[in-house]
Amino acid sequence: MSFYVGEALAGEGNEIAHIDLLIGDKTGPVGTAFCNALADQKMGHSNLLAVLTPNLAVKPATVMITKVTIKGARQAVQMFGPAQAAVANAVADCVELGVIPKDKAETLCIVCGVFIHWEAADDKKIYQYNYEATKQSIINAMKSSPSVDEMLAKKSTAKHPFYQG
Repeated sequence: MSFYVGEALAGEGNEIAHIDLLIGDKTGPVGTAFCNALADQKMGHSNLLAVLTPNLAVKPATVMITKVTIKGARQAVQMFGPAQAAVANAVADCVELGVIPKDKAETLCIVCGVFIHWEAADDKKIYQYNYEATKQSIINAMKSSPSVDEMLAKKSTAKHPFYQG
């Protein structure tokens, strides 16, 4: 597999977390996307590395990309604070738990899309929900979950949380 795809939603309210991510080899398409994300910054879309603390980046190297335009200092601090800490801790925990093989942590990289609602206020919930969603999306990616059969079995009863149509 040249790369894995994961997605997960956690939490509720304005602090809800929705993570989309790619995991793949640094020499493949995810590695290219990783480099492009760091090299091609745009106003309102400041991509950043996931770090446990400054000078301690996680392995696999993880770039966080914003899924919405960051519109102010508060939202930026939430991305560079609780969301960054949550993503970094989830990646590190997935390596520690063996979800991501330790011997692949130097050759893989992750591109992680993070959503921070413009009215999010509770940093503890931002951290908690982003941690849960990131960890679950990594688990889903590495297990190729859901399977095609599971998706087909559940498609007619699935309810989208943001579309009731």
